[in-house]
Amino acid sequence: MLKKEIESILSGSNSQGWVPEPEAKRLLSLAGLPVPRYLWSRSLEDALRFAGEIGYPVVSKVVSSEVVHKSDRGGVVVGIAGPEELAAVFDRFRQFGGFDGVLVEEMLTGLELIIGAKVDYQFGPVVLLGMGGVRAEIYRDIALRMAPLDDACIRGMVKSLRAHRLLEGYRGEDPINLQELSRLMTIFSGLVMEMEDLIDSIDLNPVMCTKEKCIIADARIMLKEKHVL
Repeated sequence: MLKKEIESILSGSNSQGWVPEPEAKRLLSLAGLPVPRYLWSRSLEDALRFAGEIGYPVVSKVVSSEVVHKSDRGGVVVGIAGPEELAAVFDRFRQFGGFDGVLVEEMLTGLELIIGAKVDYQFGPVVLLGMGGVRAEIYRDIALRMAPLDDACIRGMVKSLRAHRLLEGYRGEDPINLQELSRLMTIFSGLVMEMEDLIDSIDLNPVMCTKEKCIIADARIMLKEKHVL
């Protein structure tokens, strides 16, 4: 059963059809999934204060009711090195239609994966794991399984990727924390099943994985059309 806070987030985004990234990350965090330290800021002063607290460099993303695919519109800037650069980015983002603030968050490093889910009208929630980042559509190296997932299923998904050796450690590189990846995907598949009547799809891309942890760097939740909570 969904937490009331999660239902409230989905209900609050219903008219828009998708969940703004700051709210999507709040939803994921409420479900027990790892997200970066972030602030949804509607003022430059708050953005600068938060960036100073977590330390530069930071990532900045536009929050706009008119922008779903932020990277395609120049609405994502990584590696912001200091206050002046952040102020310039904030000022540029103000020019977007439907501007509703800026998401400021910590920089993450690691192997970029994509984890997603699509609610199929016949089979229900189908979960995806693949090589992620902005080149995910080029790689097309993915594995699909029906939810719910367990450890054995997730191990099979990893092994089925053509690039699975990158996850397991390749040419002296550290392997990612497969236990943390499995934990993340198990919680995610359960969450998707709980929300399947309310959502159309979820994309977590990228999920940044290292030998210590896996953290969701970007999230997009698309809602089912004309659903009323």
